[in-house]
Amino acid sequence: MANPKKVAQVEQIRSWVQHARAQIFVDYHKLTVRELTDLRRQLRAAGAELHVVKNTLYRRARNGDLPEGLEPHLHGMTAVAFITGDEGASAKALTEFIKQVRKAEVKSLVLGNKVYPANAVETLAKLPPREVLLAQVVGAMQSPISGLIGTLSELVGQFVRTLQAVADKKAQTQA
Repeated sequence: MANPKKVAQVEQIRSWVQHARAQIFVDYHKLTVRELTDLRRQLRAAGAELHVVKNTLYRRARNGDLPEGLEPHLHGMTAVAFITGDEGASAKALTEFIKQVRKAEVKSLVLGNKVYPANAVETLAKLPPREVLLAQVVGAMQSPISGLIGTLSELVGQFVRTLQAVADKKAQTQA
C-alpha cells in the first residue's frame, strides 16, 4: 500500500509541474534555513515558488515522462523553482541571490519540455522583462506601418496639390 502522505506530495508536485511555465533546479544543500526563506520570498515576488522536493517523488509525479537530459540533475538535495510568472524576472531573482550568498548552485532549467544547462538561467536573467520585449516587437511592427502611412499621406498631398493646380489652370483659361 502506498503511503497517503507521499501520494499527496506526488499529486502536489504534479500540480506544480502542470502549472509552471518553467522550472529551475537548484542544489541548496549549503543554504541555511534563513537563506532558503529569503530565497523563497524573493522568488515569490518574481512569480515563482521554491519547493524542496524529493527526487524520487518528482520522478513519480512526472509519471516516467521526464524531459530528456533531466535525470542527471535529479540527485542530491534538490529544490525546484516552479515559475508561473515572468521567467526572466524569476531567473534574475535567483541569479542575484546566488551571486550574493555564493552557496547555492543551479543544476538545470526546464522550459516547456526541454532541459537547458545551468548557464541558461543567467542568459534568461539578462533578457529584458516581458513587457519591454512586447513593446519592442510592437514598435518593430509599427515602424514600417508608420513609414507607409507617412509615404501615402505625402503622395495623397502631392496628388491633391496637382489636382488643385489643374483646376486653377482650367479656371484661368476659362476666365
